[in-house]
Amino acid sequence: QVQLVESGGGLVQAGGSLRLSCAASERTFSMYAIGWFRQAPGKEREFVAAISLTGSSTYYADSMKGRFTISRDNAKNTVYLQMNSLKPEDTAVYYCAAPAKFRNYSDRSSEYDYWGQGTQVTVSS
Repeated sequence: QVQLVESGGGLVQAGGSLRLSCAASERTFSMYAIGWFRQAPGKEREFVAAISLTGSSTYYADSMKGRFTISRDNAKNTVYLQMNSLKPEDTAVYYCAAPAKFRNYSDRSSEYDYWGQGTQVTVSS
């Protein structure tokens, strides 16, 4: 069972950037695809981006394309989410998640089995 820990959230002005990290406890981290989701107050959890086991394939929600970049370093058991040109509507708690081993990524939160505790991102106008 993989444990995930997010970090890198904080307060940033509109137009600024943040890089979130998702660190995993397991040496078999490279066997898991990883997805990022976010949830704003009063809203449903929303897909942000996902990356395949090797990092060769990525997938983004339309509203994040061109602004967010997901990447991974399997040697460090870490996935990153670089967020640029941030907007107030990006304010949310950001979560990383993993499906079962060797399963491909998905934009459906129901297909992820393991979740981190989340990190708050606040974008001021």
